[in-house]
Formats: sequence, structure tokens, C-alpha cells
Amino acid sequence: MPLAFNSLNHGTIAFGFFNIDTDLLLLEHYFLFADDFCAYLSHLAAQSGKGAFETSWDVHAIERREEVGDLMGAIHGVHFTGFIGEVYRRFPFPRNEQDFKQKPEGFENREILEEMIAKYSTRKKILVRGDGDNQTVAVAGYLFTKETFRQLVEYVWLGGYPRWRDGVRPVYVLAMKKNLEKAAGWLFRGFSLH
Repeated sequence: MPLAFNSLNHGTIAFGFFNIDTDLLLLEHYFLFADDFCAYLSHLAAQSGKGAFETSWDVHAIERREEVGDLMGAIHGVHFTGFIGEVYRRFPFPRNEQDFKQKPEGFENREILEEMIAKYSTRKKILVRGDGDNQTVAVAGYLFTKETFRQLVEYVWLGGYPRWRDGVRPVYVLAMKKNLEKAAGWLFRGFSLH
């Protein structure tokens, strides 16, 4: 489940996994796959040795709220609208609550999700800027403190709200951890994922 995170300029925003059978993340109305997110973070770890940095991430943008869909309605199986509704028609919420765990093999459904999201979204590059003096990171215009940005990273490491099934993480998440923990720049220096 996506969680609420505080931005400095847009209040509370949603970020996270929204379906346990996929590894697609949402950031408000932007969507990106977790393996891409982890690769982007590894790149940021190398860039953050500089005081300031700027890069871009490729995402899927769904501009109209109704085309994003109703997450809670889809989870409860009563309202399958937009992209999220289509995902939940294909990958419904588990019947048994103990099965509500993020699946580490979710990346295997990427091709299916790419086909689904293409009907609702446009591909877009979003700017990611780091400011070492102010200890902030802006992602697509959402400004985060270094600490909040690290919370986004930790969320993916943990497997979101339900956590990774059986504590097993995908290889790309383990690689991200390794890259971030050896980073010397201001953004990740001293950062540890447990």
C-alpha cells in the first residue's frame, strides 16, 4: 500500500507499491518500476558527492485522476476504474489477509503492466534535483528533506506496508542497498538499511 509522506512544498503525498503482484511504484500520478527506482538511486549515490546534482528519471505519467483509478475501491473489489482498477481486475487483492505481502517476483509481471499502463499514461522525464546546502531532494517538483527522501528509499527496501513476502527481497533491491551504503556523498553518507 502506498503511504503518506511529507513534502516541503505540496503537503502530504502518496508514494509506494499499490499491488502486491507487481513492482510498480506510484508517486502521486507518476508511476515507475521498482527496479528502475533502485537503479536511479544507485546513480544518485554516485552523484551526491557533489553539493548539488540534477538528473532525470523516465516515468509513466497519468495526468487525470479518474484515469489513475480508485485504489481502495479496487482493493475491496467494488470499484474497478482507471489503471489501478485494471491492475486489480488482473491481480486481485488476496482473499486471506496473511497473504497480503509484497511479492519479490513481482518484476516478472512488468511486461503485462507496461501494456496496461500504456493505455492510460504518457512516458515522461521528470527532473530530480539535489541541494546539498539545504539537504533537500526534489523529485518531479515534490521537495523532500534528506530524511524524508531516505524514508522513500527505506519503504522500498522494506517492501512497503505489507513488507516483502518471507523477508525475501529482489536482487535489484539488494544491489541498491550495497550501492547506497558505500556512498560517500551527503545524501546517503551514514545511511544504513536494516
